[in-house]
Formats: sequence, C-alpha cells, structure tokens
Amino acid sequence: MAGIPEQRCEANVDAEAQGAAPAALGADDARFMRRAIELAWRGWGWTNPNPLVGCVLVRDGRIIGEGWHEKCGQAHAERNALADCARRAADDAADAERADDAPAGDPARGHARGATAYVTLEPCCHTGKQPPCTEALIAAGVARVVVGSRDPNPLVAGKGSARLREAGIRVDEDALLGECDELNPIFFRFISRKTPYVVAKWAMSADGKIACASGDARWVSGPESRRDTHELRHRLAAIAVGINTVIADDPLLTCRREGKPGNQPLRVTLDSRLRIPEDCALVRSCAQGEAPLAVATCADVDDPATDAGAKAQRLRALGVEVLRVPQDDAGRIAIRPLLHALGEKGIDSLLVEGGSGIHGAFFDEGAVDEAVVYLAPKVVGGAGAPGPVAGAGAARMAEAVVLGRPRAHALGDDLKITFAPTGAARVADHTPASRDALGATTPAMQGGDLCSPAS
Repeated sequence: MAGIPEQRCEANVDAEAQGAAPAALGADDARFMRRAIELAWRGWGWTNPNPLVGCVLVRDGRIIGEGWHEKCGQAHAERNALADCARRAADDAADAERADDAPAGDPARGHARGATAYVTLEPCCHTGKQPPCTEALIAAGVARVVVGSRDPNPLVAGKGSARLREAGIRVDEDALLGECDELNPIFFRFISRKTPYVVAKWAMSADGKIACASGDARWVSGPESRRDTHELRHRLAAIAVGINTVIADDPLLTCRREGKPGNQPLRVTLDSRLRIPEDCALVRSCAQGEAPLAVATCADVDDPATDAGAKAQRLRALGVEVLRVPQDDAGRIAIRPLLHALGEKGIDSLLVEGGSGIHGAFFDEGAVDEAVVYLAPKVVGGAGAPGPVAGAGAARMAEAVVLGRPRAHALGDDLKITFAPTGAARVADHTPASRDALGATTPAMQGGDLCSPAS
C-alpha cells in the first residue's frame, strides 16, 4: 500500500528544477502579493474547476484596484481588479466634481496605466468562458506584472508571461511561490491529471471508533467539527459515500453553512448493485432540486427490461444521474474508473466521507491525496464498534499507508488533524476556522509538535 502521493504544481516544480530564482521582492511587493492572496481566498468554494486567484493593482505605492475570481464562468481576478480601478477613478472624479475641483488626469478606464499588477497565478492568454486576461492588462497599460504561481494549464503554461513580455511589460515570476501554491492544490492536480483531488475525511473517538457497536454514530464529533465539515463540502466539488452508509444513516449530505450560502456538491453514492432506496433523503432532495446526486453502479442499467434498468429509469426521471462503472475483482465499484468518470464530468475534487469500506477501497487503491480526521475526546469501546478504514488493509506494518506529516489544532472540544506529504498544500487546513487557528501559530506547528486553540 502506497502513502499519500505528493501533489504540487508541476510547472512550479519544473521551474525549481531548472534553477529559476524566485522574484526578488521588496517589503511592499510582499505586502501587496499577500493582499492578492487574501483576496483569492474569498473565492473559496465558488470557482471549481477554476483556480482561486487574486489581483491587486498598485501605483505610486497605493492600491488603485483589486479583485478576485468570484465564481466559475464569471470575470477573472485581473478583469475584476481593472473594473474596480475604473470604479474608484470614477468615484474620485465625482467627488472632485462635487467639490468643484475636477482632476485633469486620464479618464477612468485609463487609470491603471503605469501600474503594477500583483497576480497570484499567471494570467491566462487564451479564450475560454472568459477572454484572455493578458490582453486586458496590456490594454490597460500596466507597466509591471508580479506573478505568484505559474499556471500548469497547457493553454497557458509560460505563454501568459511571454505574451506580457512581448507587449513590453516587465514580468517577475514566483513571488511568494509557496503561499500562492497553497491556494490551488486542487486545480494543479486536476488540470494536469484530469482526475479529482481526493480528501478522505472521518470523525472518530479517541479510541478510534466511528460508531458504537449498535451502529449509533450521532454524534461522534462536536458542533464546531460538523460546521467545519460543511466548509469542506462547500469547497469540494463532490462527496462520496457508500450504499451501506446511505441505508444505515439516510444522510442528506448537503452543504449547510450557518448564515452563508453554500455551493452544493455533487453527492456520489457507490452502489455496486443499485440498492439505493428510491425514497431516501438523497433521492428526495435531488428530485426537489436541492442538490445533485449521482449513483455509481456496476449493475446492468442499460436494459429497461431488467430490474436494475427499470430502477435506473425511475431514478433518472427524478433527476438522479446513474453512472455505470466497471467492477473490481471483488465485484465492487472500481475506484480508478470512477475517478476518471468524475474527471470527465469536470469534477475536480472529491470528499470521501465513508463508511469504512469506501475509505478502505480508496486507500487500497492509493487514491487519497489528503486526509482529515476530527478526533473527539470520547472512548466508545466495544470489540464490535467499527473503525474508520476497512478494505483489504496491510498484512504487515511495513505495508501500512503512510499519511505524511500531521498538522493539528483544537476545534471546540475536538482535535482536527490533517495529513499530507511534507511540503504539500492541504485543502482542509484552509477552512475558515482552521485558517484562523493555524494563521496565529508558529512554524513549529508543522509536524504536530504543537496544538493551538481555534480562535
């Protein structure tokens, strides 16, 4: 069994291997790039499968415009920053006119001329759902662009910076590279491999149980941990659970953020024999348009004359997507084909919520990129109480999955622990509660040496 694979932006790894030196940043450069990073995080949960990107426009040491990619399909960060710059200029002109002191400077749309743009990701130079940002920056007359991460998208990789340089714009790359890479482990994985970034998540007692022997599991973790889980559901594009969890718990699996809208992920049920109850909460909520649902099955659903085919027809009539996926040697859903099928649908990230058999299948396949555990201060006991991961497992301790270095902090009465390879970014560390807690800690937190209370 392999450990969690390291996920890094391959374009940035290549740059490091070629000896590319990071941009020499002054104090002001670092400050403005950190502001762009802060703005980028505002797109949390709304941009999939696009990256999180922030942009700050600066002239004469003063911010004149800022923006971030707010939602997939909408304007990119650079164009939002330029629009904000124009709005600020128009507001300044209106204020001056009311004061009978109208400025004689450029019109509003020219107010980015000569500015420096701080962008967390290399500007795009191709037309997708939005026009290229390189052309917007060139047309606005910016003099310099400071880039954080390089874009591994083959349509962009290096071409965005090259286009800006061709237009006479100075480009400094790899500014605060590590902090900018922290924004987009999901995007880097998906754009290069076309399969979802997988986060395995579970809550367990201090003695490693996810439920009592009776099956009761409500609630293992505390309210703060459950709220944090909803932030992960908001961030990731899909959630996977097994059919046994559906039958036992009848979960809803929607994103419910207190006082804030949430992006509803695609709920994916792994159901090899198509046993899903047609009146379960997942199906009902899908039929009501509350959240999408896909059922992955190995059953023959193509022939409506069979029981499985007829049931698939009824499910589809209720809005449920039925995905036929190959089976593994044990007759269960084959994980790799499932991930490829989800990738083809544009699903860039997957939160695996269990149960233990599903977790075991993903770990057995080496398909987990990151793990997050909510450890509750409870002891359940009982030889029959289940643990979080089943599957084939390791025959020898030397064959156990190596999760990578832990990082931990208190979350209410629970302890939240994330695992990823050394140096790799962690999606689960950037929920709002975790960013508040971990942002106030020292580097010694890395590796689990310290724990800090959540703020």
